[in-house]
Amino acid sequence: MNTKQNIKIPADGWQGFRENFKTDAISGFIVFLLALPLSLGIAKASDFPPVMGLLTAIAGGVLVSFIMGSRLTIKGPAAGLIVIVAGAVAEFGHGDIVSGWKLALGAMVVAGIVQVLFGILKLGKLADFFPLSAIHGMLTAIGIIIIAKQIPVLLNDDPLLAKGMGPIKLLLNIPKFVMNLDPKAAMIGIISLIIMMGWPYIKSKNIKMIPAPLVVLLFAIPAELFMHFKETEPDYALVKIGGFIENLNINVSFSGLSQTGTFIKYVIMFALVGTLESLLTVKAIDMLDPFKRKSDMNKDLIAVGLGNAFVAIFGGIPMISEVARSSSNVNNGAKTRWANFFHGFFILLFLVLASPILEMIPNAALAAMLITVGIKLAHPKEFVHTFKIGKEQLAIFLVTIFFTLVEDLLIGIAAGMVLKMIIHIFNGTPVSSFFKAPTVVSFQGNNYLVEINKAAVFTNYLGIKRKLEEIPYGFSVTIDLKNTKLVDHSVMENLEHFKHDYENNNGEVKIIGLEKHVPLSKHPLASRKNKEVIVP
Repeated sequence: MNTKQNIKIPADGWQGFRENFKTDAISGFIVFLLALPLSLGIAKASDFPPVMGLLTAIAGGVLVSFIMGSRLTIKGPAAGLIVIVAGAVAEFGHGDIVSGWKLALGAMVVAGIVQVLFGILKLGKLADFFPLSAIHGMLTAIGIIIIAKQIPVLLNDDPLLAKGMGPIKLLLNIPKFVMNLDPKAAMIGIISLIIMMGWPYIKSKNIKMIPAPLVVLLFAIPAELFMHFKETEPDYALVKIGGFIENLNINVSFSGLSQTGTFIKYVIMFALVGTLESLLTVKAIDMLDPFKRKSDMNKDLIAVGLGNAFVAIFGGIPMISEVARSSSNVNNGAKTRWANFFHGFFILLFLVLASPILEMIPNAALAAMLITVGIKLAHPKEFVHTFKIGKEQLAIFLVTIFFTLVEDLLIGIAAGMVLKMIIHIFNGTPVSSFFKAPTVVSFQGNNYLVEINKAAVFTNYLGIKRKLEEIPYGFSVTIDLKNTKLVDHSVMENLEHFKHDYENNNGEVKIIGLEKHVPLSKHPLASRKNKEVIVP
């Protein structure tokens, strides 16, 4: 049994502010140092005015903190949405970036409202519907696209060279970008990339407490001044901020509704991908929370949706619960939602008092930060990890990446899901159980018995989860899978999450009935196929 009852849970609200002011303010300040340059870079890479990335980070901290359903996540711009946002600007604007930005904002407002509806309808469990291999494939594809789009920026090539190129064509044109590089900016970009990539390998804990993006700025800004960028480099070499107050107008336009198909496509993409990324982050950070608190996923979705609708009205980029900043928040000792508030407050303070410094940042340095994010998303270890789970998982992963790169995110994740369903049919899963797994819950003594029949796969897990969530905490739960033909990887991992959460709330969970199931790989959470069960 765990000893959660012996740990003092930090208070929320104003009492939490008073009790944890020091730790939350320090963590918020460190996260601010990380978020400031990344928010600028993400907005610029998305073809939004860079300052609008800061607007989103400020709103995500100063406003959303009071209504969010999680305690330790950081709300702000995310690299994972760059592909969608830049695509929306391009499709709506037809070459006019300013017009495309304002029309994309209209789709963002509607997508924010859709996220609020997701929360009201209690669809916080939405992430459990999508196969994990397809989600990871989508994120890896996003990483590849970010790398492809930022290489010309890292080398400070003329933006016209890369204009209109898709990710595959951008990668094929890397030799051309190298031939046309700007020596001064490329040097800053490459050294910045080396700093970003090498920083995790530094052994000193005290030095590693300094965020790598801050180190990049401490190098790049003096280098820019020494090389006289403003006098010798083209306009696109440096970040352009402009007056924050002057930019803070109602910028949204709903004229994009006339492009009905495009408008609907981007509403779905903003809402779906933003929601998935947020929910996955909240789930991951809950597992890192030293106090084992469980977030209200639906309340958090409502908060993010309201935040997105609000910032879009004024021109801001979409926000999510961002995983890298949230992890840093936990690691730096944050206790309550006030750490997120402080991160937004410090960005606002810096923007008001020191915005001229931001215009000294070379875009090549921001590109280095974003390429590092892309490498983390598309790291070779993701391919190796997926292969270890199972060859069929790698196939789903690769198909999702391929169709995302060739078409778009929606087609990519849909292709991954279709392939997984085909594989399930091949493994004997009856079509009748795709969306409903017969699940019987009985209670005897102090033990709940959950018997799952036919198949437990990603498409029917929401029904299984609903039954599991009806079981009160504090009991012994046995989940019996002996009558299933197939238990897929997504369900195996989700059952482990349920076990982890339930046992952190003074209960006990046993998963039985897999003795006759054959795992499809040596991974402990691999899909399992039962060759003895005959499913009608």
